[in-house]
Amino acid sequence: MAGSNLVTFIASLSQRQRLSRVRIHEFLLDWLGLHVSVGTINQCIHEAGRALSAVLPEIISEIRQAELLYADETSWKESKTALWLWVFTCATSTLFIVGRREKRIAQKMLCGFDGWLMSDGYRVYRDYEWRLRCWAHLIRKARGLAQSTEQQAQKFGKRTVNLLEMLMQSIYQARENTPKIDLDKQHVKKLNLFWKFCEAHWDCEHKKTKELAREFIHDWGAIWRILEYPSFPLTNNEAERALRHWVISRRISFGTRTAEGTAAFTSIASVIDTCYKRKVSPWKYITKVIKLRRKGLAVPPLPVVA
Repeated sequence: MAGSNLVTFIASLSQRQRLSRVRIHEFLLDWLGLHVSVGTINQCIHEAGRALSAVLPEIISEIRQAELLYADETSWKESKTALWLWVFTCATSTLFIVGRREKRIAQKMLCGFDGWLMSDGYRVYRDYEWRLRCWAHLIRKARGLAQSTEQQAQKFGKRTVNLLEMLMQSIYQARENTPKIDLDKQHVKKLNLFWKFCEAHWDCEHKKTKELAREFIHDWGAIWRILEYPSFPLTNNEAERALRHWVISRRISFGTRTAEGTAAFTSIASVIDTCYKRKVSPWKYITKVIKLRRKGLAVPPLPVVA
């Protein structure tokens, strides 16, 4: 009932412009004179998702071969079920998955991955030796403690913020200087003292202070690895930026309604963002995939980086 170009256009209105099925129906009628029922619009979006699911193995392969991978997750709803939207993104590909917030998801997606992993403090990532921790999360938590009225929390927060900001300046300077400065050895005494400081707050009565002290100890190697490799990123902003558009979409739509709708959403979102990562418009590629899948043919490879 709908050509492949129209299916792609409907998918773009839904996913990229965040329009509801009812608003898409209204838009097509008002601007193009097309009377497409809400049910048909829903079928078009699901067809695009099914077609693009055949592209996901290539995206997953790219993710697992990445030298540096960013991972993050945010809450998502499928009907009344509370789930999580996961993102794994690298220089050329982005993968979205909706599932529970559990170790199995990370293990499945990172099976065979042996590059560097940038993440927040979620404990499921601790299995990966070559990991970097996002400093933005740590600074945000420490500043919150520094503004506390509780004296112990305030002291811990201020000292943590001062240490992180001082080390950040050293990292920025190291990026500009040659030959390379061994920041790990240069700041070893400060780090040893901070380790003892965290240990002293392991059983702190103030809950947030105790949690941050334990977070530093649990993730000690991942947090300070940037001192060995100052050219690496300090934050997980790449993954957070990848989620931002879809977080706004979630607030508008309240998530997805069915498992099929969820699968369509993640497939389309993954291909759209992967194409944009490669500086290529996704819409011609998506149209081509839909045409070929309707004929039962294999999907074309992802566009090369422009």
